[in-house]
Amino acid sequence: MRHPGLVALCIGGTVFLAGCQGSTDAQVQRAVKDVNVIDESNLNDIMLTIGDPNEAVNYFQGALQKDPGRVDLMRGLAKSLVRANKPHEAAQVWEKVAAHTEGTADDKVMLADAQIRSNQWDKAKATLGTVPPTHETFDRYRLEAMIADSEKNWKKADSFYEIASGLTTKPSGVLNNWGFSRLTRKDYAGAERLFIQALTYDPAMFTAKNNLVMARAAQRKYDLPVIEMTQSERAELLYTAALSAIKQGDIAVGKGLLQQAVDTHPQHFEAAARSLAALDSNVKL
Repeated sequence: MRHPGLVALCIGGTVFLAGCQGSTDAQVQRAVKDVNVIDESNLNDIMLTIGDPNEAVNYFQGALQKDPGRVDLMRGLAKSLVRANKPHEAAQVWEKVAAHTEGTADDKVMLADAQIRSNQWDKAKATLGTVPPTHETFDRYRLEAMIADSEKNWKKADSFYEIASGLTTKPSGVLNNWGFSRLTRKDYAGAERLFIQALTYDPAMFTAKNNLVMARAAQRKYDLPVIEMTQSERAELLYTAALSAIKQGDIAVGKGLLQQAVDTHPQHFEAAARSLAALDSNVKL
């Protein structure tokens, strides 16, 4: 037995569902597009952080081939090239980013950073000269300090280093650079203070530890500073102090420090052992 009302209801329901299905397809497509954008953004971030630098370069180059002119992808490529130790190529990409209609003052600062990394100091100085003075950021002043250092404009360098260190919660790197600047000027006591300060922010920074030992040794303070260090680091630092002592003519002290370095290292310390043997054989280091 047929039920016309039921058939009509089913037909009506089918039409209704068809109408809803059309609307649902459009919503799904929009949702998928939004998800894809989010996924792409997350992947970009991953490539810029934990991804292998060369893989990141390939990724962003491929993405730009599909969608050329996208400034966010260009930035990703430039940053990846820096991470991959290709600063000259990075500078070329940053030039395009800085000239882009969506380019920013930060992009110019990053261009200057890449130019410094590729030893284009004059270009870096000119690039920073185009950055508005109101753009007061850590990276801007960090680079200004490095350029002033390269020109031996110590007063300006100190001013920029001080400003930069106050614009970040992680100033260990810039304090280490500032300390090394003082070291090259033979302001050993000033350098020592800055390296110690850098280590208060990053106790694991071996470069600052090694620089600190050099600054102290230059003042003929050959004992190791009271800082955090592993056994291997202690041996390396003793070796640094030893070489500094020998170069200053304190041969006996240097020899003793070399022996301590050999004895301290958890494995065979070839460099220290070779230097010690050379001293014993009266061979000039």
